[in-house]
Formats: sequence, structure tokens, C-alpha cells
Amino acid sequence: MYPLPLQLCPIDTTHYLVSGDVTIHEGVAIAPGVLLQADPGSKIIIGAGACIGVGSVLHVHEGTLKVGAGASIGAGVLLVGQVTIGDRACIGSAATILESAVEGGALVAPGSLVGDRSRPLEALESAPIQSTPVSEAPPDPWADPQTPSEAEVLPEDPSPEHSLPEPNPVVIASVYGQSYVNNLLVKLFPQNQQNYNAPDNGHSPNGNS
Repeated sequence: MYPLPLQLCPIDTTHYLVSGDVTIHEGVAIAPGVLLQADPGSKIIIGAGACIGVGSVLHVHEGTLKVGAGASIGAGVLLVGQVTIGDRACIGSAATILESAVEGGALVAPGSLVGDRSRPLEALESAPIQSTPVSEAPPDPWADPQTPSEAEVLPEDPSPEHSLPEPNPVVIASVYGQSYVNNLLVKLFPQNQQNYNAPDNGHSPNGNS
């Protein structure tokens, strides 16, 4: 069974809680469950024609909390401290405004947080920015280890080029003929000079065959 839609009852002081010095002008619409609390020494002023949604909390500890004429406060809104909502401003549901002022006619998105001073601006600016180191890309498992990449340059061979061996000189040997041998024998044995100088015709110098 689906729940019945929320039906707002006519404005009545028994449907919301007012504590402290609270001024509500004519024509203000306040939904059930709203808390208007002004601590001692402070006050809340709700301008004419303003609308405060169900479950909203307006609490001031010191000073004045003021909602301008015709302003619209959504459901579940939290206004804490010296807050000023300008005329005809619209505050989205579940928004939180702390010790701040909203200009007239301004729009505050639902769920917004305005006036958070838990972290001063100086602390945020002085906080060091941590940079994330860039990791190198993993090696490609499909790359060919034998093929150098384009970025690689093959080193030059520092050793000098191997010189070819010098060819051995060709020694031309002299061919000694028969005449040279005969001259040599004549010098060694001059007594047989006739025999060495005779032509070799198959006969001896004495005519013997």
C-alpha cells in the first residue's frame, strides 16, 4: 500500500515550536515540525509572506536571524546563527546556512552548505598539493625482442674496420737455360770446355756414337 501524500494542515501555532523572542509578520506560512528558537539576547524576525517548509530549523544564539518578505525556505532547511535571507530569496530543501547572508532574489540549490568556516581559506591555500607520480607503461608482452624499437639507435662499432691482409709479393724465379749451365761448367772445369760447348746431337766429340 502506497503512503498517502503529505497534506499540510492550516497554519496553527500548535504545529510548530516557537521559543524566545520571535516576530512573525502577517501572511507567513509555517509548516508543521518547524522550530523557531531564539536564545536569550537574540531574536528571529520572519517577514510578511515568507514560507517555511516542513521540518526546518531556525536557531540563533547571538544577534538576529532574519527571513525577508516573500522568501521561501524549503523543507528540512537549517538556518543557524546570524543569518539574513533577503526578500524573495529561495532556499532549496535540505540546505544549511551558517552565519551568512543570502541576497534578495537569490537561489540556493537543495542540499547546499553555505558559510562553513570549519576549515579557513588560509589553511586550504597553505595545504601542500600532493602530486601523483606517473608510472611507466608496462612492457609490451607481444613485442619482438630481436627487433629494436624505433626509438632505439643501434650503437656504432667502435672497433676499426678489419683491414684485408696484404697480398704476398710474387717472386719471379729465373729459369736457367742450358747455355747458363754450360758457361758455369766451363768456369769450373776449363779443361773440358770443348765438350761443354759442343752441340748435343747424340754423338760424342770423338766421333763415337
